[in-house]
Amino acid sequence: MDQVDWQIVAELQRDGRLSFNQLGRRINLSAPAVAERVRRLEESGVIAGYQARIDATKAGLPLTAFVQMRCSHGRCLLKTTTAEEFPEVVEVHKLSGAFCSMLKLRLASMPHLEGVLERLGDHGEMNSHVVLSTQYEGRPVEPPSGESRPVTPSEGWSRR
Repeated sequence: MDQVDWQIVAELQRDGRLSFNQLGRRINLSAPAVAERVRRLEESGVIAGYQARIDATKAGLPLTAFVQMRCSHGRCLLKTTTAEEFPEVVEVHKLSGAFCSMLKLRLASMPHLEGVLERLGDHGEMNSHVVLSTQYEGRPVEPPSGESRPVTPSEGWSRR
């Protein structure tokens, strides 16, 4: 990606509904040039999709929790379940260290959290944290400063 691609990505992260004309005016390119660059960014997977940002509280899910999992042998959540079985789980992160994964949950209430924790408990040891408030969220992706390597994805937990 060159500097112009990063400008396009930055503008689309601020407002994914920009037209090619609007985007072109912001970065000083013609609409057809912007359209071609966006098409290439989409085809290469840099732009993975477009979505609305939802206020979870206003959508009826005011409670956020994080759960660290240390799965039991043969009961790994990522290998024995699918995303559809746990709609409350909005993010899954594989971890190094004492726990194997970190889950981010969106929930309607404390009883809802309790029920999900009971179901997650079937997969191993947990350490849960209820979020009191979120001070900063949704930082945009910026140009990389280091090198990365591919990781094998977990079945059943990918976006459609």
